[in-house]
Amino acid sequence: MRIGILTGGGDCQGLNAAIRAVAKSLMLNNNAEIIGIEDGFDGLLKRHVRQLSYADCSGILPLGGTILGTSNKANPFDYQGRDCSADVMSYYHELGLDAVVMIGGDGTMSIAYELSKLGMNIVGVPKTIDNDLMCTERTFGFQTAVSIVTEAIDRLRTTGHSHKRIMILETMGRYAGWIALHAGVAGGADVILIPEFPYDLDEIVKACELRASEQHYSIIVVAEGAKPKNGAMAVQETISDSPDPIRLGGISDVLKGQLETRLKGEVRATALGHIQRGGSPTANDRIFATNVGAFAAKLVAEKLYGRVVVQQKNQLTSVLLEQVANQTRGVAKDNITLQSALCLGISFGVENLKATTGF
Repeated sequence: MRIGILTGGGDCQGLNAAIRAVAKSLMLNNNAEIIGIEDGFDGLLKRHVRQLSYADCSGILPLGGTILGTSNKANPFDYQGRDCSADVMSYYHELGLDAVVMIGGDGTMSIAYELSKLGMNIVGVPKTIDNDLMCTERTFGFQTAVSIVTEAIDRLRTTGHSHKRIMILETMGRYAGWIALHAGVAGGADVILIPEFPYDLDEIVKACELRASEQHYSIIVVAEGAKPKNGAMAVQETISDSPDPIRLGGISDVLKGQLETRLKGEVRATALGHIQRGGSPTANDRIFATNVGAFAAKLVAEKLYGRVVVQQKNQLTSVLLEQVANQTRGVAKDNITLQSALCLGISFGVENLKATTGF
């Protein structure tokens, strides 16, 4: 067997653990030759590949990032204004690949689905700190990002308490609020704002004023995609040559300006940015990335192509690429972590949200 491995989209913790698991499993159990495709889909467009040896895949388990490199701008179906998918398919056949294991999030899986319709044999592996991939309970990278944000909340709490301030922390997550929700609960936030529930500024003010009467400081965790009722998301920039051209960011500064005119205490805003995606993966993410990588290798060995490895009911299985492509999984009202937060009195900037959940 001759199998390609590609890491697409944004980097995250656990990518190297997944590469290691896929490659070593196929080498040891199927005597496969592994071809590393460099810089995501860019490698297929610019013909940048290299053979990976067993040694290349050793010692990389704890490393952040990806040894293959990645890109979130190289869409073969819209590359510099052209559809280059035929060139990619030609190179795929020229390389003599039996299949390609594509490790990525919703953007990668959407492109993978389109390539699979052209005849490329693909197995997908779910990664993204955003945890927003359809049909799976989790993606690797998420748990590490939540740990990083939780530590940041812990640190902001000490300075917020010392100065009696309202501390706002902005997280990544694009159009889904998983990081903000889980880190907010883990860090004991007073207010959590996520894209799934547009917020009412009056409700945030009410929550902060209540806290001021009791503890004199507040912690607000806001996802980058959060927005006010009847308002728009904060857009940092627009990149024309990217499959996802809108770059969200800046909601913490917007919120800071709004709260400063309504509250007596000082307000400070912090955006963690790419710190959330960097560094070594936690033990939990290393294990999960290893598990999904080994499972993907099993699908390849059994020639079960056009599928994505997912976790459902705490067990690994697979679903069709088309079930994952071009969709985003958000936080639902009946999510247990959301409901637990509501029971503890955490505000989501929405009046009567607890009553609407039926919890």
